[in-house]
Amino acid sequence: MADSTVVSDQQPPGSGQTTPSRGPYIAGITNRNTNLGIRGFMLFSIGVFLALVLNLLQVQRNVTLFPPDVISSIFSSAWWVPPCCGTASAMIGLLYPCIDSRLGEPHKFKREWSSVMRCVAVFVGINHASAKVDFANNVQLSLTLAALSIGLWWTFDRSRSGFGLGVVIALLATLSTQLLVYNGVFQYTSPDFLYIRSWLPCIFFAGVITMGNIGRQLALYECKRMSGKTHQD
Repeated sequence: MADSTVVSDQQPPGSGQTTPSRGPYIAGITNRNTNLGIRGFMLFSIGVFLALVLNLLQVQRNVTLFPPDVISSIFSSAWWVPPCCGTASAMIGLLYPCIDSRLGEPHKFKREWSSVMRCVAVFVGINHASAKVDFANNVQLSLTLAALSIGLWWTFDRSRSGFGLGVVIALLATLSTQLLVYNGVFQYTSPDFLYIRSWLPCIFFAGVITMGNIGRQLALYECKRMSGKTHQD
């Protein structure tokens, strides 16, 4: 009699009932869509932080000049620069794993956080070199940064989709910067490529590869956690 009243909370295999998927970051309360938002917010925050640090280097060396009335006394940057860079970082970081999934080519090269941190360090070093290292002329600087940027892709990415997206987004970012400078939003000292510096596309390319790697790693972490939860269920 007692055995007939036992109720099990576990559902038998093949019952056709599914539970809502949970996200890995706040596993008890988040679903897939909310988890995507959390991933985007993390990428946005990283982009804002890098923009503040790297733009400070450019402003201190008088590579980038903003009008005095838009400069923040704390960060030495226009207020709109960090949010724009954060938004772009979130879009890039979410786009890379999405493109990998669409192409059916999951990125598996150096998929660990230590490699991602080294990629970030190299990117910061490339940006630092553009502002601090003195070269004989802009051509030498541009060629050096181009080689370093391609080397960053080869060392930490090596995917065709990563290279293609990096080039396309770097060109779009360069065009957008040209338009901003043309309209007097800010300016570069000693421009040698229309209104900007010729090495700027190299910085954009390295930044895209870096944020793409961070986005891929976050997506991989999510997949691993969700796969582990599925096996446990």
